[in-house]
This record gives sequence, structure tokens and C-alpha cells, in this order.
Amino acid sequence: MERSLLITEIYKSIQGEAAYAGWPCTFIRLTGCPLRCRWCDTVYGFKGGNHQNFEQILSEVDRLGVPLVELTGGEPLAQEATAPLMQELIKLGYKVMIETSGSESLASVPLDVHIIMDLKCPGSGMEDRNLWSNLDLLKPSDEIKFVMAHREDFDWALQKVREHSLDSRFKVLFSSAFGLLQPQQLVDWMLEANMVRVRLNLQQHKYIWHPRAKGV
Repeated sequence: MERSLLITEIYKSIQGEAAYAGWPCTFIRLTGCPLRCRWCDTVYGFKGGNHQNFEQILSEVDRLGVPLVELTGGEPLAQEATAPLMQELIKLGYKVMIETSGSESLASVPLDVHIIMDLKCPGSGMEDRNLWSNLDLLKPSDEIKFVMAHREDFDWALQKVREHSLDSRFKVLFSSAFGLLQPQQLVDWMLEANMVRVRLNLQQHKYIWHPRAKGV
């Protein structure tokens, strides 16, 4: 197997979402994604990038000096060498996370990796790309994220949480699409529906920096 990946950027910032929000984190942003979500904020990662071998990637991660590392995209699992890289990072003692769209199989992801997996709501335009078999591959400690643009997305997410008992099997995050749904409105709906085991997810980095800023 080729030990290189097409990389958009590797940088140090603050983890903006999910259980590790607020912690310093090194991000490895891989190039390319098979999806085209309507509110994607990393379209610059669809094309371009540079091929880097494992030695180059690991050297840069080491230089940045942060023990928490997240692979993101684009869609990191669209590249075959992503799983071996995660295994190398684990061997070196890093806490490894992956943020994935849920459209690619999780079967290759090492067990020690913390997974944050989207389930694409109808408003994304990518609902038909959800790979539901991934639910059987998640660990109880992993997280499922729903990003919502409107009430229809919320109702859909609520139905899926209840249909699959997601909030008793995994950590579930409800997130408002930045600029499309106000967090206060989402909180009102969550409380009204008595979603006591679902966590509000805000993209902290978009409140700290410009919403379209790169490398943060």
C-alpha cells in the first residue's frame, strides 16, 4: 500500500467541536471529498493539495507538538492510506480522532481512534449518501453529529435518533448550520422535544475567527 496522502494542510489550532472542543489540536486536512453538502465550509479542500509521505506528515505533526491529532477533510476515509497513518500516529502515542461524513465505511478505522461521524440531514442535499451500516461499527464512546439548517432537518434527526436509539448507544450532537439556523432556535426545539441525552454542538472556531478562515 502506498504510504502517502494528498494533503490540503496540516496546522495547529483549537478543536472547535464535539467532546474535545476547546482543546489544542493538530489537524491533518486531507484533500478531496465525494460529497457536496450545501453548506460545506471547506470547499477549498476539494481539489489541489500536495502528496506527502508518512515521514513528512509525521515530522510536521511532531514539530507542531500537540498530543491530540484529528484527521479531517474533505473526507479522510476516501484515501486508502488514511487508516495506516492513523495506526502510525497511535503507535507514536498520539490521541487520534477522525471526522468523517459517514458516506465511507468505518471498517478500516483502528479501534483506538475516536470517531465523529456525520449523519447527513435532508437540508445538506446528501441524505442518500448516509452509509447506515456504519452504525454497527461505531463504539459507545464515538460521536454522531447532525448538522441542521431548518425545522425539517431537526424533525428528521429526531426521528433517526429515536428509530435507531442513537442517544443510548453513542454520543449524539445536534449542530446548527452556521448562518442558516440560529443556535437559540435549535436549543428551543431540543428542550421542547426533551432531548436530554443529546448535546448542542457549536463550531467554536467560527465564533473565534472569521467563519471562512482557513487553517483554524
